[in-house]
Amino acid sequence: MPNYRRLYVPGGTYFFTIVTYQRQPIFNNPDNISLLRKAVATVKSEMPLKILGAVILPEHLHFIWQLPPGDSAYSKRIGKMKVLFTQSLPEKEKSQQENSISRLKHRESNIWQRRFWEHTIRDEEDLENYLNYIHYNPVKHNLVSCPHLWQYSSFHSWVKNKRLDRNLGCVCNEK
Repeated sequence: MPNYRRLYVPGGTYFFTIVTYQRQPIFNNPDNISLLRKAVATVKSEMPLKILGAVILPEHLHFIWQLPPGDSAYSKRIGKMKVLFTQSLPEKEKSQQENSISRLKHRESNIWQRRFWEHTIRDEEDLENYLNYIHYNPVKHNLVSCPHLWQYSSFHSWVKNKRLDRNLGCVCNEK
């Protein structure tokens, strides 16, 4: 296995990709999206962070989080979010997928992939590029034709705060 090392920058801004186990589309269910949002809210209340961008897709999530000055513990936050979400799921949701012997040995659920991908945001241009990536991701995955049509995205709050044009990436010409 490669010797992967994460970069921890106190007070940093990070882009994350978090994927469900075997890419199960567990977020096709709006109830599960509500449970995820509650888990994230709990993490935010216990370990402050600012969410700059987010999108929830059927089998993966993207976030851009900014941590408080002096704090670089994003792994703890993601771990806590995964645990809280998994614990909140009804038993029937947890048992739909078989768990491997290795995952059972390490007391891991069959909800999330073990790892996550992170990128430290370097500057404003990098932030803008990753925000655009997040907001256009539902289009990329052929879930909708335009970013504004995807309900589970920070795109709408950026438009509401007049920081993005609602027609950005739009091909449907819906006003």
